[in-house]
Amino acid sequence: MDRIENIDYCIRYLLKQNHARAEIPHRLHEKKELLRALMNIWSPQPLDIEFLQAQDAELQAQKKEKGVVSLKDISETPHSMLLWQGDITRLRVDAIVNAANSRGLGCWHPLHACIDNAIHSAAGIQLRKECNQILQGETIATGGAIITPGYNLPAKWVIHTVGPIIDTDTPTTGQEELLAGCYRSCLYLAKEHGCRSIAFCCISTGEFHFPNRRAAEIAVDVVRKQITHNPQSSSLRTVVFNVFKDIDYNIYRELLAKR
Repeated sequence: MDRIENIDYCIRYLLKQNHARAEIPHRLHEKKELLRALMNIWSPQPLDIEFLQAQDAELQAQKKEKGVVSLKDISETPHSMLLWQGDITRLRVDAIVNAANSRGLGCWHPLHACIDNAIHSAAGIQLRKECNQILQGETIATGGAIITPGYNLPAKWVIHTVGPIIDTDTPTTGQEELLAGCYRSCLYLAKEHGCRSIAFCCISTGEFHFPNRRAAEIAVDVVRKQITHNPQSSSLRTVVFNVFKDIDYNIYRELLAKR
């Protein structure tokens, strides 16, 4: 099959699995959007190997289109802590961190702009199936984390963590500790799986309303204590703080300049 035939096959397969109906559009970018939307609402169930091969071929094509970013692309000079602004699904590191919800199965809102949706959509629906097999109907505790393969992502692993949700302008001490726990949980899993590099998103900011600066201060503080102050205690050599918004880029740039 060529690419158009391949993506149409994937769409028809997921329409059937989702018990849904939709006209298959003609333009490639519209086909890609429909495929992603169907992936977002897919409930874990058995999958045919032919579909997985077809889906993986399309997602590998999309990965090539977006381009893969390596650590050398971020900085030619090795550092234990790096800052990069962009799409985390492009990063070739050992592990990327996903800001998940407590259910741990990814975002179910079609084409939602959150990082949870982006990561699951780029990895493939194997990621949701894997999370479902790990959790078995349980939830991820706030401050906790689970680890899965990255499937079609450039990253080998995805570490899914759940940060605290902030209802007021100022987080409590307990909420700050829960956010710190997210970073410690992720670093622990990365160490357990022999990762040498990890990329953190801005956990709990955005949808969960944790103040951007305080969240960054906690992130940098935990990483400095766990990695740079104890270099022999972990396989990790490089931590990337991945940001998307300019406000977060400016905050992290300021904090990391103090190293």
